[in-house]
Amino acid sequence: MTAPVALITGASSGIGLALARHLSLKGWRIVMADIQSPPETKDIDPERKLYVKANVASWDDQVRLFETAFKWQNRLDLAALNAGIDDRDDIFHTIDVDSPPKKPNMTPFAINLTGVYYGIKLFAHYASKSAKPGGKIIVTASIGGLYPNPGLPQYAATKHGVVGLVRSLALGAHSAGFTVNAVCPSVVSTALPPGPLMQTLRPEWLTPMERVMEAFEELIDDGKRHNGQTVEVFPEGLYYRESPQPISHSGKSIGSPDVWKTWYEVYVEKNRSYVQNGSVKNHSEGSVM
Repeated sequence: MTAPVALITGASSGIGLALARHLSLKGWRIVMADIQSPPETKDIDPERKLYVKANVASWDDQVRLFETAFKWQNRLDLAALNAGIDDRDDIFHTIDVDSPPKKPNMTPFAINLTGVYYGIKLFAHYASKSAKPGGKIIVTASIGGLYPNPGLPQYAATKHGVVGLVRSLALGAHSAGFTVNAVCPSVVSTALPPGPLMQTLRPEWLTPMERVMEAFEELIDDGKRHNGQTVEVFPEGLYYRESPQPISHSGKSIGSPDVWKTWYEVYVEKNRSYVQNGSVKNHSEGSVM
Protein backbone atom coordinates (compact mmCIF):
# COMPACT_ATOMS: atom_id res chain seq x y z
CA MET A 1 0.00 0.00 0.00
CA THR A 2 1.34 3.42 -0.92
CA ALA A 3 1.79 6.12 1.69
CA PRO A 4 -1.00 8.68 2.12
CA VAL A 5 -0.59 11.95 0.24
CA ALA A 6 -1.14 15.39 1.71
CA LEU A 7 -1.43 18.54 -0.37
CA ILE A 8 -0.45 21.64 1.61
CA THR A 9 -0.84 25.20 0.35
CA GLY A 10 1.37 27.92 1.75
CA ALA A 11 3.83 25.11 2.43
CA SER A 12 7.10 27.01 2.14
CA SER A 13 6.94 28.79 5.48
CA GLY A 14 5.13 29.07 8.80
CA ILE A 15 2.39 26.60 9.68
CA GLY A 16 2.42 25.04 6.21
CA LEU A 17 6.12 24.18 6.37
CA ALA A 18 5.78 22.91 9.94
CA LEU A 19 2.91 20.64 8.87
CA ALA A 20 4.90 19.35 5.90
CA ARG A 21 7.76 18.42 8.22
CA HIS A 22 5.38 16.90 10.78
CA LEU A 23 3.57 14.68 8.27
CA SER A 24 6.76 13.74 6.43
CA LEU A 25 8.26 12.40 9.64
CA LYS A 26 5.12 10.29 10.06
CA GLY A 27 5.55 8.69 6.64
CA TRP A 28 3.28 10.82 4.47
CA ARG A 29 4.12 11.93 0.96
CA ILE A 30 3.80 15.70 0.67
CA VAL A 31 2.76 17.99 -2.17
CA MET A 32 4.06 21.43 -1.23
CA ALA A 33 2.29 24.30 -2.99
CA ASP A 34 3.47 27.89 -2.71
CA ILE A 35 4.50 30.84 -4.85
CA GLN A 36 8.03 30.44 -3.46
CA SER A 37 10.13 27.29 -3.33
CA PRO A 38 10.36 25.61 0.08
CA PRO A 39 13.68 25.67 1.91
CA GLU A 40 15.81 22.56 1.94
CA THR A 41 15.29 20.66 5.17
CA LYS A 42 16.45 17.26 6.38
CA ASP A 43 13.02 16.70 7.97
CA ILE A 44 11.39 16.20 4.55
CA ASP A 45 12.63 13.35 2.37
CA PRO A 46 13.21 14.81 -1.12
CA GLU A 47 12.06 11.50 -2.62
CA ARG A 48 8.72 11.82 -0.86
CA LYS A 49 7.87 15.43 -1.64
CA LEU A 50 6.71 17.33 -4.70
CA TYR A 51 6.85 21.10 -4.97
CA VAL A 52 4.34 22.83 -7.27
CA LYS A 53 4.50 26.58 -7.74
CA ALA A 54 0.97 27.92 -7.47
CA ASN A 55 -0.92 31.09 -6.67
CA VAL A 56 -4.01 29.89 -4.83
CA ALA A 57 -5.94 32.99 -5.90
CA SER A 58 -5.78 31.67 -9.48
CA TRP A 59 -8.27 28.99 -10.49
CA ASP A 60 -6.03 27.91 -13.37
CA ASP A 61 -3.03 27.58 -11.05
CA GLN A 62 -5.02 25.47 -8.62
CA VAL A 63 -6.37 23.23 -11.39
CA ARG A 64 -2.81 22.59 -12.52
CA LEU A 65 -1.75 22.03 -8.90
CA PHE A 66 -4.38 19.39 -8.17
CA GLU A 67 -3.96 17.65 -11.52
CA THR A 68 -0.21 17.41 -10.93
CA ALA A 69 -0.64 16.32 -7.33
CA PHE A 70 -3.07 13.53 -8.14
CA LYS A 71 -1.03 12.18 -11.04
CA TRP A 72 2.06 12.02 -8.82
CA GLN A 73 0.80 9.07 -6.73
CA ASN A 74 -2.74 8.53 -8.10
CA ARG A 75 -4.21 9.42 -4.75
CA LEU A 76 -4.95 12.37 -2.49
CA ASP A 77 -5.85 11.89 1.15
CA LEU A 78 -5.56 15.29 2.79
CA ALA A 79 -5.85 18.89 1.67
CA ALA A 80 -4.40 21.36 4.18
CA LEU A 81 -5.53 24.69 2.75
CA ASN A 82 -3.20 26.92 4.67
CA ALA A 83 -2.09 29.75 2.37
CA GLY A 84 -3.06 33.18 3.67
CA ILE A 85 -2.04 36.83 3.91
CA ASP A 86 -2.94 39.78 6.11
CA ASP A 87 -4.62 43.08 5.21
CA ARG A 88 -3.79 45.06 2.08
CA ASP A 89 -6.17 48.02 2.52
CA ASP A 90 -7.58 50.45 5.07
CA ILE A 91 -10.86 52.36 5.29
CA PHE A 92 -11.13 54.70 8.25
CA HIS A 93 -7.53 55.55 9.11
CA THR A 94 -6.55 56.84 5.68
CA ILE A 95 -9.56 58.97 4.72
CA ASP A 96 -8.51 61.88 2.50
CA VAL A 97 -11.46 64.08 1.62
CA ASP A 98 -9.33 66.05 -0.82
CA SER A 99 -8.61 63.06 -3.06
CA PRO A 100 -10.92 60.53 -4.74
CA PRO A 101 -11.01 57.12 -3.06
CA LYS A 102 -8.82 54.44 -4.61
CA LYS A 103 -10.07 50.99 -5.47
CA PRO A 104 -9.17 48.78 -2.51
CA ASN A 105 -6.72 45.93 -2.70
CA MET A 106 -8.87 42.82 -2.17
CA THR A 107 -6.09 40.26 -2.47
CA PRO A 108 -6.72 38.84 1.05
CA PHE A 109 -10.21 37.81 -0.05
CA ALA A 110 -8.85 36.18 -3.22
CA ILE A 111 -6.25 34.17 -1.30
CA ASN A 112 -7.80 33.53 2.11
CA LEU A 113 -11.38 32.83 1.05
CA THR A 114 -11.81 32.34 -2.70
CA GLY A 115 -8.59 30.32 -2.83
CA VAL A 116 -9.89 28.05 -0.06
CA TYR A 117 -13.15 27.49 -1.93
CA TYR A 118 -11.19 26.61 -5.07
CA GLY A 119 -9.09 24.16 -3.09
CA ILE A 120 -12.05 22.41 -1.48
CA LYS A 121 -13.84 22.03 -4.80
CA LEU A 122 -10.77 20.65 -6.56
CA PHE A 123 -9.81 18.31 -3.74
CA ALA A 124 -13.36 16.92 -3.66
CA HIS A 125 -13.03 16.13 -7.36
CA TYR A 126 -9.58 14.59 -7.41
CA ALA A 127 -9.76 12.75 -4.09
CA SER A 128 -12.95 11.11 -5.37
CA LYS A 129 -10.81 9.49 -8.08
CA SER A 130 -8.58 7.77 -5.51
CA ALA A 131 -8.90 4.01 -5.00
CA LYS A 132 -10.63 4.88 -1.73
CA PRO A 133 -12.73 7.94 -2.58
CA GLY A 134 -13.05 10.68 0.01
CA GLY A 135 -10.56 12.41 2.22
CA LYS A 136 -9.87 15.06 4.81
CA ILE A 137 -9.91 18.82 4.34
CA ILE A 138 -8.39 21.07 6.99
CA VAL A 139 -8.45 24.81 6.54
CA THR A 140 -6.16 27.13 8.45
CA ALA A 141 -8.53 29.77 9.79
CA SER A 142 -7.70 31.87 12.86
CA ILE A 143 -9.11 33.10 16.12
CA GLY A 144 -9.67 36.14 13.89
CA GLY A 145 -12.43 34.05 12.32
CA LEU A 146 -14.26 33.83 15.64
CA TYR A 147 -13.75 37.28 17.17
CA PRO A 148 -13.50 40.86 15.90
CA ASN A 149 -10.03 42.04 14.96
CA PRO A 150 -9.96 45.84 14.58
CA GLY A 151 -6.33 45.71 13.50
CA LEU A 152 -6.93 43.35 10.56
CA PRO A 153 -10.52 43.69 9.36
CA GLN A 154 -9.90 42.18 5.91
CA TYR A 155 -8.14 39.19 7.46
CA ALA A 156 -10.88 38.77 10.06
CA ALA A 157 -13.62 38.94 7.43
CA THR A 158 -11.98 36.26 5.30
CA LYS A 159 -11.38 34.00 8.28
CA HIS A 160 -14.99 34.45 9.45
CA GLY A 161 -15.94 33.41 5.91
CA VAL A 162 -13.74 30.34 6.08
CA VAL A 163 -15.29 29.27 9.39
CA GLY A 164 -18.77 29.69 7.95
CA LEU A 165 -17.79 27.72 4.88
CA VAL A 166 -16.42 24.82 6.91
CA ARG A 167 -19.48 24.64 9.15
CA SER A 168 -21.84 24.88 6.19
CA LEU A 169 -20.09 22.28 4.03
CA ALA A 170 -19.79 19.62 6.73
CA LEU A 171 -23.11 17.87 6.08
CA GLY A 172 -22.57 17.61 2.33
CA ALA A 173 -18.95 16.58 2.82
CA HIS A 174 -19.96 13.73 5.12
CA SER A 175 -22.46 12.36 2.60
CA ALA A 176 -19.68 12.24 -0.02
CA GLY A 177 -17.12 10.57 2.25
CA PHE A 178 -15.18 13.67 3.26
CA THR A 179 -14.54 15.62 6.43
CA VAL A 180 -13.92 19.36 6.52
CA ASN A 181 -12.61 21.17 9.58
CA ALA A 182 -10.83 24.38 10.53
CA VAL A 183 -7.84 25.08 12.75
CA CYS A 184 -8.07 28.49 14.41
CA PRO A 185 -4.67 29.37 15.90
CA SER A 186 -3.99 32.29 18.17
CA VAL A 187 -0.82 34.25 17.44
CA VAL A 188 1.94 31.95 16.21
CA SER A 189 5.51 33.09 15.62
CA THR A 190 5.59 33.03 11.80
CA ALA A 191 6.38 35.56 9.08
CA LEU A 192 2.72 36.66 8.92
CA PRO A 193 2.41 38.89 12.02
CA PRO A 194 4.32 42.19 11.62
CA GLY A 195 7.51 42.49 13.66
CA PRO A 196 6.30 45.51 15.68
CA LEU A 197 3.20 43.55 16.68
CA MET A 198 5.24 40.57 17.83
CA GLN A 199 7.35 42.86 20.00
CA THR A 200 4.26 43.93 21.95
CA LEU A 201 3.30 40.37 22.89
CA ARG A 202 4.49 38.52 25.94
CA PRO A 203 6.18 35.19 25.17
CA GLU A 204 3.54 33.30 27.15
CA TRP A 205 0.85 34.65 24.78
CA LEU A 206 2.40 32.98 21.73
CA THR A 207 1.02 29.62 20.67
CA PRO A 208 3.79 27.03 20.14
CA MET A 209 3.87 25.41 16.71
CA GLU A 210 3.73 22.03 18.43
CA ARG A 211 0.29 22.93 19.76
CA VAL A 212 -0.91 23.77 16.24
CA MET A 213 0.35 20.38 15.06
CA GLU A 214 -1.69 18.75 17.84
CA ALA A 215 -4.81 20.32 16.36
CA PHE A 216 -4.02 18.98 12.90
CA GLU A 217 -3.34 15.52 14.35
CA GLU A 218 -6.72 15.44 16.09
CA LEU A 219 -8.55 16.44 12.91
CA ILE A 220 -6.65 13.88 10.83
CA ASP A 221 -7.29 11.08 13.33
CA ASP A 222 -9.82 8.64 11.82
CA GLY A 223 -10.88 7.49 15.26
CA LYS A 224 -12.11 10.92 16.33
CA ARG A 225 -14.26 11.45 13.20
CA HIS A 226 -14.31 15.22 13.52
CA ASN A 227 -16.32 17.05 10.88
CA GLY A 228 -17.46 20.67 10.69
CA GLN A 229 -15.31 21.53 13.69
CA THR A 230 -13.49 24.78 14.42
CA VAL A 231 -10.65 24.29 16.85
CA GLU A 232 -9.15 27.24 18.71
CA VAL A 233 -5.46 26.74 19.38
CA PHE A 234 -3.97 28.55 22.37
CA PRO A 235 -0.86 27.95 24.46
CA GLU A 236 -3.06 26.34 27.12
CA GLY A 237 -4.62 23.79 24.77
CA LEU A 238 -7.24 23.08 22.12
CA TYR A 239 -10.80 24.35 22.38
CA TYR A 240 -13.59 23.05 20.13
CA ARG A 241 -16.07 25.82 19.39
CA GLU A 242 -19.63 24.83 18.57
CA SER A 243 -21.61 26.83 16.02
CA PRO A 244 -23.94 29.47 17.51
CA GLN A 245 -27.48 28.19 17.84
CA PRO A 246 -30.63 30.13 16.91
CA ILE A 247 -32.42 31.73 19.85
CA SER A 248 -35.97 32.07 18.53
CA HIS A 249 -38.38 29.18 18.00
CA SER A 250 -38.68 29.86 14.26
CA GLY A 251 -34.91 30.17 13.98
CA LYS A 252 -34.45 26.81 15.64
CA SER A 253 -36.92 25.23 13.23
CA ILE A 254 -35.44 26.79 10.11
CA GLY A 255 -31.90 26.12 11.33
CA SER A 256 -32.44 22.36 11.47
CA PRO A 257 -29.83 20.52 9.35
CA ASP A 258 -32.60 18.46 7.76
CA VAL A 259 -34.37 21.61 6.57
CA TRP A 260 -31.25 23.02 4.97
CA LYS A 261 -30.23 19.67 3.52
CA THR A 262 -33.58 19.42 1.77
CA TRP A 263 -33.38 23.05 0.63
CA TYR A 264 -29.92 22.54 -0.82
CA GLU A 265 -30.91 19.37 -2.66
CA VAL A 266 -33.83 21.23 -4.22
CA TYR A 267 -31.55 24.14 -5.11
CA VAL A 268 -28.96 21.93 -6.81
CA GLU A 269 -31.59 20.05 -8.80
CA LYS A 270 -33.37 23.26 -9.86
CA ASN A 271 -30.14 24.97 -10.89
CA ARG A 272 -28.13 21.98 -12.07
CA SER A 273 -27.02 23.61 -15.32
CA TYR A 274 -25.97 26.72 -13.42
CA VAL A 275 -23.94 24.73 -10.89
CA GLN A 276 -22.30 22.47 -13.45
CA ASN A 277 -21.77 24.85 -16.34
CA GLY A 278 -21.79 28.29 -14.76
CA SER A 279 -24.63 29.41 -17.05
CA VAL A 280 -26.70 32.29 -15.74
CA LYS A 281 -30.42 31.94 -15.20
CA ASN A 282 -32.85 34.76 -14.63
CA HIS A 283 -34.33 34.44 -11.18
CA SER A 284 -35.57 36.71 -8.47
CA GLU A 285 -33.37 37.00 -5.45
CA GLY A 286 -34.73 36.70 -1.96
CA SER A 287 -33.48 36.17 1.54
CA VAL A 288 -32.61 32.58 2.35
CA MET A 289 -32.08 33.02 6.07
